[in-house]
Amino acid sequence: MTTLNDILESADLKQIVRGMGFTEGPLWHPDGYFYFVDLPANLLYRMVLGQVPEKVRTTEGGNGTTFDLQGRLLNCEGDGRKVTRLAADGSVSVVADRFQGKRLSRPNDVICHSNGTIMFTDPDFRVPLEQREIGNAAVYKVAADGAIAELVRCEYPNGLALSKDERTLYIANTRWTQYIHAIELDSAGNMVRRRVFADMSADGTNGVPDGMKVDEAGRVFCTGTGGVWVFEPDGSLIGIIAMPEVCANITFGGPDLRTLLLTASTSVYTLRTKVPGLPHPWYKRRGS
Repeated sequence: MTTLNDILESADLKQIVRGMGFTEGPLWHPDGYFYFVDLPANLLYRMVLGQVPEKVRTTEGGNGTTFDLQGRLLNCEGDGRKVTRLAADGSVSVVADRFQGKRLSRPNDVICHSNGTIMFTDPDFRVPLEQREIGNAAVYKVAADGAIAELVRCEYPNGLALSKDERTLYIANTRWTQYIHAIELDSAGNMVRRRVFADMSADGTNGVPDGMKVDEAGRVFCTGTGGVWVFEPDGSLIGIIAMPEVCANITFGGPDLRTLLLTASTSVYTLRTKVPGLPHPWYKRRGS
């Protein structure tokens, strides 16, 4: 039976940043640094481990981040009700802010498929009822030509992750019933069927299902009550990496993708793992 000792290189949790408002959106850049956001301060940071984080730009409630296939930074900006793209020259453009002419509610997390499709969550619960234009929460996908389509509706979709073969989309459901969806996708990235991958309901208020990542062994890491929950590919719980603060998101980084960066309330932490996380599809294109 797999235990956390089989997964973690060490239980030595290192606090590398402190004094933030609420950290989120961690992302590894293969040039040797991480991105993360301080959500209430509306700031995007870049950080080389061991150095002081540098401010990159001001956001409108910046939250989840990823890259597109050209290496441009995508950011869900909840207060701005949009997903944006940061180009190499520092210019910012809007990837999505409407669906069928109606304003999005509060984009939260975003990932990129190897075919270039961008997928993002749009929960609506935190938007006042009179300001909700679409009328439901959902996961959307943006095709290479910019066309936006609804992929699947959920109660409160939050964190997103893809399996290694990209045929399963994991969605963290944050409010009411706490669980992880598993959405089976066809070769075109459309939903075939859905199921509950794992129940994450728990007593306590120190965390909810939120940010997710998958490692090379297919294990799913998802923030939740008490810390980071780690699941086998079949959905069975291996254990919970205990965190001293509410942990909202995680990413794998470092040259070997075995440094787990954890954004947790006022701080950022690191842990070393024995198995690397799945690389972003842009990493592979960049190296070819």
